[in-house]
Amino acid sequence: MLQRRTSLRAIAKRKSKLDFLQLDNVQVVYNGIILVLRGVTLNVPRGKIVTLLGANGAGKTTTLKAISNLLAAERGNVIAGSIHFDGRRIDSLNPEALVRSGLIQVMEGRRCFPHLTIEENLLTGAHTRSASHAELRDSIDKVFHYFPRLKVKRRLSAGYASGGEQQMCAIGRALMSNPRIVLLDEPSMGLAPQIVQEIFAIVRGLNNREGVSFLIAEQNATLALDCADFGYILENGRVVLDGTAEMLKGSSDVKEFYLGISSGERRNFADLIKNHRKRQPFLSVMD
Repeated sequence: MLQRRTSLRAIAKRKSKLDFLQLDNVQVVYNGIILVLRGVTLNVPRGKIVTLLGANGAGKTTTLKAISNLLAAERGNVIAGSIHFDGRRIDSLNPEALVRSGLIQVMEGRRCFPHLTIEENLLTGAHTRSASHAELRDSIDKVFHYFPRLKVKRRLSAGYASGGEQQMCAIGRALMSNPRIVLLDEPSMGLAPQIVQEIFAIVRGLNNREGVSFLIAEQNATLALDCADFGYILENGRVVLDGTAEMLKGSSDVKEFYLGISSGERRNFADLIKNHRKRQPFLSVMD
């Protein structure tokens, strides 16, 4: 048994060197006193989709903003831990440098420029690139290939577009920067189920065809796990469960405590945390 555990630790250590994005024991405070993240550790392997699940206030958005270094605008700070992207420590880099490195965040609420057209919004996503006119046209054509609805509405002011079209525009704008990883915050918020399914299908297509990695913060656990390769569940600023998407979908803990499906005697949440601490990290089951 001891030999088995040693082997698993060796596998996890070896794989950690290959992870594209790594957070190690990250702690975040707001206003110098409010502890929001209490030691978050997670990994996004290259070319994979990882989902970050949890209820409102669990720390999902704060985790994404810690990665993209957007906390200062809300008087937040990373006070402990480290964040690495593609082998480079990034928690001290400014947001523009992160965008140039290929790490892009699509903010919650879409955040389109309402007085600009859809096409003009897309072009703003390329402002950090030194691209020729022909390269920009190729990039826009690629966005229109994945989001044909945007091509039809390209001359429409974004403020008059539907919520789904604005979300597509926000993701398309991120693609214009040639991202290597996209942090996607609550893509389903306020959208009709059919539109949400369409957006998640496009995310999977971008991952498969373009090799873009994704870290998706989402409340819709079922849909997110159907799209993702791996997942983490946050509760009160801590990771309480992690694993492959298939493992999490089949977990009785997730069904009972997160999806609200109970089969038998109901346990308290402390039991879930105890069980989680006994488990090996999901890196050991990625082979």
